[in-house]
Amino acid sequence: MSRRLAEGIDTDPHRTDPGPVRAVVALGANLGDRAATLEAAIQDLRRLPLVDEVRASAPVESVAVTPEGPDAAAPAYLNAVALVTTRLAPSLLMAFLHRIETRHGRERHQRWGDRTLDLDLISYGAVISEDVLLTLPHPRAAERDFVLQPWLTIDPDAELPGHGRVDAVLDRLRSGS
Repeated sequence: MSRRLAEGIDTDPHRTDPGPVRAVVALGANLGDRAATLEAAIQDLRRLPLVDEVRASAPVESVAVTPEGPDAAAPAYLNAVALVTTRLAPSLLMAFLHRIETRHGRERHQRWGDRTLDLDLISYGAVISEDVLLTLPHPRAAERDFVLQPWLTIDPDAELPGHGRVDAVLDRLRSGS
């Protein structure tokens, strides 16, 4: 496993340290009752073991993104971001996220295909990991307005590890620089 030290903290994504960490989870859905699914998924996050607090943004609508780029003909997504204070290791949190997706009918047939629910672990504290099983921060987070914008609404001082302040990342993304 590849791992680095960030800010003097051991960044092992399989850590067992019980100290609370703030994780950022992106939620998205473009099939079914999108709003109800996102709300149910947020409630599922609140019920996870070793989760102390969950704060979620209001949902925003976005155009579907495919490997070829934005697809306005595909069903639109409803997206939100949740800040999760947890003592779960990032790999275990990711496993729980996959279970929540499955419970809400997520099927993995096509990369970036339509889905009832998508949960992405965007960041986990200051952890930077290039592990093939769990890359942190999420490798495309800095390219996703539909993640950065709702994140800022609930944490105006947010930082994306390895990229800097989320407001600055969003400004660069919107300006194309």
